[in-house]
Amino acid sequence: MSKESRRREALIYHAKPKPGKIQVVPSKKYATQRDLSLAYSPGVAEPCLEIEKETNNVYKYTNKGNLVAVISNGTAVLGLGNIGPEASKPVMEGKGLLFKIFADIDVFDIEVNTENVDEFIETVKNISPTFGGINLEDIKAPEAFEIERRLKEELDIPVMHDDQHGTAIISAAALLNALELADKNIEEVSIVISGAGAAAVSCTKLYKSFGAKAENIVMLDSKGVIRKDRDTLSEEKEEFATARKIDTLEEAMENADVFVGLSIADIVSPDMLKSMADNPIVFAMANPNPEIDYDLAIKTREDIIMATGRSDHPNQVNNVLGFPFIFRGALDVRATKINEEMKMAAVKALAELAKEPVPEQVNIAYGETRLTFGRDYIIPKPFDPRLIAAVPPAVAKAAMESGVATEDIVNWQKYEDELHERLGSDNKIIRLLLNRARTNPKRIVFAEADHLDVLKAAQIVYEEGIGIPVLLGRKEIILELMEQIEFEIENLEIIDPKSDEQEEKRNYYAEKHWKNRRRSGITLYDAQKIMRERNYFAAMMVNEGDADTMISGYSRAYPSVVRPVLETIGRFDGVSKVATTNLMLTKRGPLFISDTSINIDPTAKELAKIAQMTNYTMKMFGLTPVIAMVSYANFGSSKDPHATKVKEAVEYLHRVTPDMHVDGELQTDFALNPDMLQKKFPFSKLAGKKVNALVFPNLDSANSNYKLLKELNGVESIGPIMLGMRKPVHILQLGASVEEMVNMAAVSVVDAQQKEKRKKEALKQQKD
Repeated sequence: MSKESRRREALIYHAKPKPGKIQVVPSKKYATQRDLSLAYSPGVAEPCLEIEKETNNVYKYTNKGNLVAVISNGTAVLGLGNIGPEASKPVMEGKGLLFKIFADIDVFDIEVNTENVDEFIETVKNISPTFGGINLEDIKAPEAFEIERRLKEELDIPVMHDDQHGTAIISAAALLNALELADKNIEEVSIVISGAGAAAVSCTKLYKSFGAKAENIVMLDSKGVIRKDRDTLSEEKEEFATARKIDTLEEAMENADVFVGLSIADIVSPDMLKSMADNPIVFAMANPNPEIDYDLAIKTREDIIMATGRSDHPNQVNNVLGFPFIFRGALDVRATKINEEMKMAAVKALAELAKEPVPEQVNIAYGETRLTFGRDYIIPKPFDPRLIAAVPPAVAKAAMESGVATEDIVNWQKYEDELHERLGSDNKIIRLLLNRARTNPKRIVFAEADHLDVLKAAQIVYEEGIGIPVLLGRKEIILELMEQIEFEIENLEIIDPKSDEQEEKRNYYAEKHWKNRRRSGITLYDAQKIMRERNYFAAMMVNEGDADTMISGYSRAYPSVVRPVLETIGRFDGVSKVATTNLMLTKRGPLFISDTSINIDPTAKELAKIAQMTNYTMKMFGLTPVIAMVSYANFGSSKDPHATKVKEAVEYLHRVTPDMHVDGELQTDFALNPDMLQKKFPFSKLAGKKVNALVFPNLDSANSNYKLLKELNGVESIGPIMLGMRKPVHILQLGASVEEMVNMAAVSVVDAQQKEKRKKEALKQQKD
């Protein structure tokens, strides 16, 4: 994608369907006049009077305790510099979005139109009663230091300038673990800091809190080494001025144990790396390009332990590992500030988490290798679901122990459970899915590539590294559309199944298909004829290994696409009927619904098989399946055949697969409400568990329910995901959106990865 095209895409993302990235959503009922009279006049007077009596009641009756202000004056925005408050607003909204999805914290972004320190501070102080915490953002140094210092002194709510402390906290955790792996003592190591801005200063101060010695630290700014004999040093730089006679970065790097870069790209040479001590620790965190290229650094020093700010290399120093969870812990004990003890607690929690066994969900997201504590894994991944229950409790405990908490947490297990529940509103599973696909991209046939939306999806799949598109359709139309959307790929495979140049391939596929289907009424002539049809051709490409997976169904009714796929590829061994499931990304977390597209009225045995296939697919996503077999009845309350069918399916599953977390027959509300289920049916295998899959008794109910969720509640859906196919093939719903197609492409890649892995394991067993 060209720079201009990417620019347009970014602008459209922020402008459509409505401007901005965050919104205010009511948290109370407002449907009736009675509701409104409680929400506003006259009912609202009562909490007002209670807060007047006791100011802290504001936490009881308003959202202050879960509301953070992200505040900037736009003087140091990302790499854009001083662009002003209005221009900074998209960044502040983005920060608000991260707060919400990672820690369920609400945000108002505030852009202040002043560069005067006193005016800025006064503004923040005047609006502070609204908020439970203040996140200062993108304010230039040295003003940022004074603003944060004074606000922390003058306000009784947590204040943190994330640009300073976020990187410091994450990199400190990485440094502690890197030093452990290198068998070095923080009190003895020689540290070089390239950069002297807010982040660099904060990093260095925090390293000192953990034992780093000032005499072992050399800091550089744009003018060179910060030495004591330099004139006009700021107060912040004076603290780190060295007495050593060093003039250049090259000199500073000799025998250094640690390099921390928060400066500019490509200032560290391979020779500088070679001059460092054994097992050098290099944190090259300049974005988007580090101080030395990752691959070059690894090639130069085999013993290096390296981190960057980039997601495409191991050990990403990402602020999102810190600020959402630090504020979460601070808010939950109503801390009056974020102090050094709380920051250090966050560092230790992150460092310790990296040493614990990594959940399968995270391993899956990052490919086939199992993440274990070591040189390529010194800090947790941003997708790790354990962060929410690891960092906030550590921060909260530190706040309580250091005397800045005004509310105590007594039941820590209950608190951790509540934190896990907060993740229900976040749909991390898409990010996990896309990341998993990127680890081993596969060749994806887009069977309807001469449609603009399909081609757009293929473009995104290619540019995001999810897969390698193979485009089927009318070649001249595809090329014309590609030019329109600036889709440029060298050596891109574009195939028109009807063209003369594909005659040899068509005949080859036809003969193969005929041999497989000749006892099912298919003649060779029939086979040759249908191979001109794109879905048959695409399916045969997958069947014969000319592609790894395929996507189709955008422009045609579902049954007309299913038929060619079933006739050419067929079912997995032991599968009597294929089925589909839809992954619904609900506020309570991911929810699978089966069977949404194929089996009209399955038998009890078929229902059980659908549940088993759903169970297998959910594990592919790194989830622990908890499946409810849905009916209009509860546990034998009806003797109607429609209910007893579900009961028989459950009995079969309990007998054949006793380890599966599955039960029924159950009404949907009982399935989705753990308290109701526990109270009425404590004997159920689902009691005390959070159901994340519903298997419906027929196609009517499953299809209607998933589409109802999608349209009425705006729930994002991934699917239908094919279950039980021999090869990875997935069929879209008619008119699927570009986003849905991209997500399904990622599913197809992951499916191909899994089937490839399964095949290798089977071959290995045969050899053994």
